[in-house]
Amino acid sequence: MKFSISHTDINSKARAATIETAHGIIQTPIFMPVGTAGTVKSVHQRELSEDIKAQIILSNTYHLYLRPGLNIIEQAGGVHKFIGWNKPMLTDSGGYQVYSMTDNRKIKEEGVKFKSHIDGSTHFFSPENVMDIQRTIGADIIMAFDECTPYPCDYKYAKRSMEMTHRWLNRCCKRFDETEGKYGYDQTFFPIVQGSVYKDLRILSAEAIVAENREGNAIGGLSVGEPAEMMYEMTEVVCNILPKDKPRYLMGVGTPVNILESIALGIDMFDCVMPTRNARNGMLFTSEGIINIRNEKWKDDFSPIDAAGTAFVDHQYSKAYLRHLTISKEILAAQIATIHNLSFYLSLVSQAREHIIAGDFMEWKNKMVKQLGNRI
Repeated sequence: MKFSISHTDINSKARAATIETAHGIIQTPIFMPVGTAGTVKSVHQRELSEDIKAQIILSNTYHLYLRPGLNIIEQAGGVHKFIGWNKPMLTDSGGYQVYSMTDNRKIKEEGVKFKSHIDGSTHFFSPENVMDIQRTIGADIIMAFDECTPYPCDYKYAKRSMEMTHRWLNRCCKRFDETEGKYGYDQTFFPIVQGSVYKDLRILSAEAIVAENREGNAIGGLSVGEPAEMMYEMTEVVCNILPKDKPRYLMGVGTPVNILESIALGIDMFDCVMPTRNARNGMLFTSEGIINIRNEKWKDDFSPIDAAGTAFVDHQYSKAYLRHLTISKEILAAQIATIHNLSFYLSLVSQAREHIIAGDFMEWKNKMVKQLGNRI
């Protein structure tokens, strides 16, 4: 992987950069649609590439490991060939799923024993076999196995968890370095900064991650219920330590406002289920604010879903039509809403990049933040 910064904003830490991978080039800042089980729900890969203009998508180690299973993916020649996606991919290690399965997992120093949400069968993840699993899946960027602490979380638990995550990281690095990719191209490994919402822990963790000297770095354990201002504070603390010449990935974030504020702090990469999950529930993100398309007020509104969003692909569909589809529980409603929301997110980070290059990012960002959080 190669990372090169072309422009930096003079009034913030925002930067426009390029990431080169074996499956293509990514222009940052970038948002990665989440395809947990090898599919971004409700959309075809062609729509992801051509309409939404996604440059990279994310899948999840835990879900792909359980279903369809590693044998199927390896027989297919890796995840890119299995799902028919020839652009870059990233796999989350499963640490977040472990965090969320409080009733069905047991965390020890060796790793995590957990029960499948599919059939209740018992499985075990360790730093070593998670590296092996991600080698078999074959994503361009693979993540360290970590524990994502909940919020709120007391200091002692956060510290103990962080220290174990660092020990797991050492094991991940060792296994990654002594193995190779299976499909004839290089994979890149990202460590993950933890430490909950405690500044001193975040500093310690960021310093430990920097010491590993990997090609990119991620920030985890945020956007798990803490106030937005606390998330920004922790992000800024970590970005001040992480190397400027490597990509920074803020995991699981977030709303359009969260993304713009975090770009200003120096973040390059984002992912979140919000645009897809909320789309299926009738919530739409637009350049003027947030729409609940189920509301009666849209019943006879024949204007486009985002009147100002001429760059989006929904111009042929009205609010009234999408509301009708949503209320009628038509599958097309989820498809149109998902394409709209993802197109909006990808357009937003593309515009951010343009304004970083133009030199007026902060002026534009401050104006957009005031609009994007509005409930219309």
